[in-house]
Amino acid sequence: MPAQSNASSQQVGAVTLDLPERFNVADYYILPHQTAPQRDRPYMFCGDEQLTYGDLHTRTNQVANALRGLGVEQEQRVMLLMLESLSFPVCFWGAIRIGAVAVPVNTMLGPKDYLYYLNDSRARVLVVDEALWPQIEPIQEQLPHVRHIVISNGRVAGYPSLDDLVAVASPELTSVQMSPDEPAFWLYTSGSTGDPKAAVHLQHDMIYVTEHYTRQVLKLQPTDVGFSAAKFFFAYGLGNSLYFPLATGGAAVVQPARPTPEVVFAVLEKFRPTVFYGVPTLYNGMLNTYDAWKAGKGNPPATLPKLDYLRFSVSAGEALPPDLFKRWEAHFGTPILDGIGSTEMLHIFISNQPGAIRPGSSGTVVPGYEARIVDEHDAEVPDGEVGALLVRGDSGAAYYWNKHEKTKATMRGEWMVTGDQYHRDAEGYYWYAGRNDDMMKVSGAWVSPIEVENALITHEAVAECAVVGHVDDAGLVKPKAFIVLQPGHEGTDALREALQAHVHGQVAGFKTPHWFAFVTDLPKTATGKIRRFELRD
Repeated sequence: MPAQSNASSQQVGAVTLDLPERFNVADYYILPHQTAPQRDRPYMFCGDEQLTYGDLHTRTNQVANALRGLGVEQEQRVMLLMLESLSFPVCFWGAIRIGAVAVPVNTMLGPKDYLYYLNDSRARVLVVDEALWPQIEPIQEQLPHVRHIVISNGRVAGYPSLDDLVAVASPELTSVQMSPDEPAFWLYTSGSTGDPKAAVHLQHDMIYVTEHYTRQVLKLQPTDVGFSAAKFFFAYGLGNSLYFPLATGGAAVVQPARPTPEVVFAVLEKFRPTVFYGVPTLYNGMLNTYDAWKAGKGNPPATLPKLDYLRFSVSAGEALPPDLFKRWEAHFGTPILDGIGSTEMLHIFISNQPGAIRPGSSGTVVPGYEARIVDEHDAEVPDGEVGALLVRGDSGAAYYWNKHEKTKATMRGEWMVTGDQYHRDAEGYYWYAGRNDDMMKVSGAWVSPIEVENALITHEAVAECAVVGHVDDAGLVKPKAFIVLQPGHEGTDALREALQAHVHGQVAGFKTPHWFAFVTDLPKTATGKIRRFELRD
């Protein structure tokens, strides 16, 4: 794929993307694979089904024509509320091929979240899996911008199915040619306060990740098969499963179920991938499950998994404790490449690399990117001193949709404010020190304490509450709630269970507090704001 070296760049290893003035990023990734015998090679596996490179091209064109038939025009949004399946990539690329904007969204949320996403994005078409229809059914009359709802991977009475639309659509298509700087897709990300923000990514952003992280750090080959526990709607999973294999001619494995250790081990053993992409919480769970199986507990398989087919694994989403790295390598003999990325930057921009791993660190700056650690005056701090991490590289989102002030606060010219506190050692390795704000990352996803507190305060026993991140015995962050009770209530185990069930009914499961501490009051500032850092300490 066309890219040339730029020796004069200040960014080590940076390449200049030699893209035409008009092109389409879906064509860029799909069309090079449409010659024999590549067309017949598998691009993606899911269960007992597979999608070849030829199938990808044909079905993408059919979806694109189906969307055109529904009246979708250039720059209009197509929202994808879809579990992992072979339908997702053809819908994602199909929208982009006609110049529309693909908007994958989190599949683990509730009706009020999707109401916000659909009305904020003004999506013209929603493609939703039958399994997720119960989250849309209660709000279907509150969507003034949606013109069509299409059901994928199943059927719902009264709505067209994706299969039926594709069956009558032409496999021939001339794609819309775009500027490399026009929008291609959005990814929603939450902040510490306020509503979720849509990071607007451009036609060239995926290519920049490809040329720097995929090729220069991972060095993936056509023989590689990747399996990502992180789903398509995460920026991390989108790269791992969707465009990394297209960039290198390899293949990906996807599966729709929640990635429990048992599910992940089963997928790994069935497909024997060469690269596995996970998050620290999952690695910890897998190690604990393996140890239990080894001790004869639970339901161990006939043969314990060895994972000797893995070349390496990758971790992102939250800092990987060094003990987890060491345990994984001791158990399975292959390393984990930990790194940090963000939705705004699209993928990993600081990473450990094969042969250059420092357990407990996030690694060094990925070629093509630059990082700064600054104090409150935006002055760079010396090595060893903690400060705010800023990063730049040409995969960064252009802006947040309809969020002018948030855009200005996060995207300072070429530099992106990550919201993370870091220090760098003398050898250029970066070490995570915490968040700038009160957000916590749980199982690779951001959790807002405000959202959890708003759910807690609706319980009759709760007078005041505060939620912070707390580190468990494995070094992973989970939500912890501090509760001031209403008179007449006692902090019993039964109340803890009731509060947990109460919150779980309102927010996603991973956001539910793991611990509840009953206190007489909460530390506050003179103006009445809760001093969460004291609770964390």
